[in-house]
Amino acid sequence: MKNLEDEMTRLYSLRSFGIKPGLSRIMGLLEEMGNPHLEYNVVHVGGTNGKGSVCRILGSILEEAGYVTGVYTSPHLSHLRERIVVNDVEINDDELHRLIEEVLSLVEKSRDKPTFFEVTTAIAFEYFRRKKVDVAVVEVGLGGRLDATNVVQPQLTVLTSISIDHGNILGGTIEEIAEEKAGILKEGVPLITSAREKALGIIRGVAKEKNVDVTVVDKNSWRRLEKNENGQRFVVHGLIKDYDVETSLLGLYQGENVAVAVISAEKLQMNGFFLPEGSIEKGVMLAENPGRMEVVSNNPTIVLDGAHNPAAMDALVETLLNDFEYNRLIVVLGILGDKDVESMVKTIAKHSSHIIATQPKNERACNANLIAEYIREDKAGCKVEVIPNVEDAVKRVKRVAQGDDLVCITGSLYTVGEARDVLF
Repeated sequence: MKNLEDEMTRLYSLRSFGIKPGLSRIMGLLEEMGNPHLEYNVVHVGGTNGKGSVCRILGSILEEAGYVTGVYTSPHLSHLRERIVVNDVEINDDELHRLIEEVLSLVEKSRDKPTFFEVTTAIAFEYFRRKKVDVAVVEVGLGGRLDATNVVQPQLTVLTSISIDHGNILGGTIEEIAEEKAGILKEGVPLITSAREKALGIIRGVAKEKNVDVTVVDKNSWRRLEKNENGQRFVVHGLIKDYDVETSLLGLYQGENVAVAVISAEKLQMNGFFLPEGSIEKGVMLAENPGRMEVVSNNPTIVLDGAHNPAAMDALVETLLNDFEYNRLIVVLGILGDKDVESMVKTIAKHSSHIIATQPKNERACNANLIAEYIREDKAGCKVEVIPNVEDAVKRVKRVAQGDDLVCITGSLYTVGEARDVLF
């Protein structure tokens, strides 16, 4: 019998098939497994930024309401277990081992081999069935229309804000990307969205064709009341009432994610879910999302944030400028090569005193020397170093940072995950 490490190696070997959009492989695999994804309620969450936070906040609310709640997100920071959670507890090694073994035995018989993400998704769906979840909050992996998660039959669909990302796969314009994201809308299933302008127009068009009721969360849906180094307090103007909520999640932009999760919970309540008094507020308060504006150290303050596209980098910079006090901003920056690297680099370089360019252990990682070249081209005036190994880059930044500096490790959740392993 193979151990977990051997099975994980087999699972990760499927990454060699790359990203293959399409639903035929996952549908075939799930049918072999008895279609586990059809045996519980689902909330399907897509969008560009904020998906993970919304999933975790909404999952926390539903758990506080007394529901056995599965949450499936990606990517993970340190271990695959993080992607598959029931009532805030990750799948354990024995359960993961057993499921990888079972699902891969089916994969071996298939002609058109499913991808790593498709198999991982099937494992999550089966795990949720075995744990008898009442509801699963499922995050889209990439895009929407052809994503492996788009086999679910949800009770509610959520689309967070939409911006340019994965342009080589989803298209180079907001309209094209919105069309792909809106591909998760199902006939008659209500939608909560924080999309704006052109993206919202596309989504409304698709929704009309599919008889989907659309609820829009915008800047008037929420307001920040307080902030400090430990968290924030927001008022959310819900569909039923206003909520005064506290969260440990940092960053003004989290107000939108909190509002989307709260209003999604209300929509479920309006459609038959019972949410006891106070469960929304308590769920928001208890929700955590490691690697997203996560303060892991003080003196100096070290912040981890997986900002992985220009819109997320804009939000990160806004938070660093407005919510922290520091002498110098020192950044460890590692980005995937299929992103708009130049734009992301220039956004943060102009506010940085010192950047250490690095690259995570991912086949898509941008060369650290190219990141450094963009910084120098921008003449941002900050010091630049190239340390390709993330672990070495983290050790270096800890040596050079003073107590009143702010260290930010960012550019990709893969970079953040490797850094987190060094820091914890």
